[in-house]
Amino acid sequence: MKIERFEDIKAWQASRVLAKMVYDAVKSNKGSSNDYKFREQIQSATVSVMSNIAEGFSRRTTKEFIQFLFIAKGSAAEVQSQLYIALDQSYINEEKFNELYSKSDEVARLLSGFIQYLLNKDKHLISSRNSTNPSNSRNWANVGVKEG
Repeated sequence: MKIERFEDIKAWQASRVLAKMVYDAVKSNKGSSNDYKFREQIQSATVSVMSNIAEGFSRRTTKEFIQFLFIAKGSAAEVQSQLYIALDQSYINEEKFNELYSKSDEVARLLSGFIQYLLNKDKHLISSRNSTNPSNSRNWANVGVKEG
């Protein structure tokens, strides 16, 4: 599958689901909706995951894209940390914690896999360009990611 838009990226798709889940959890609990700093922090971290994937996609180089993917991964970890606060403050129960934590972990794993793929692909392209074709493009937007 070719990635032509940031919406094609599986990590972005999963982070969108995570954002909906987090927003729904915050809305459904009076305590967390009244804790403005907490609510803003967890929602901001969740939005940051999606936004950094999209912003990185628009960058010119694989290196810049990977940097934004690492930032997105850090934001996913921030969401996980905030989930512990939500659990400890009884804003969510253990079942909801596990559900949200599992989804944020899925996002982090997808990001890690995508970062690794891009790092390997970029090394291959650099090697190919240096050895055989100096005009070989490093345009990651045309890189196909196989499903499965």
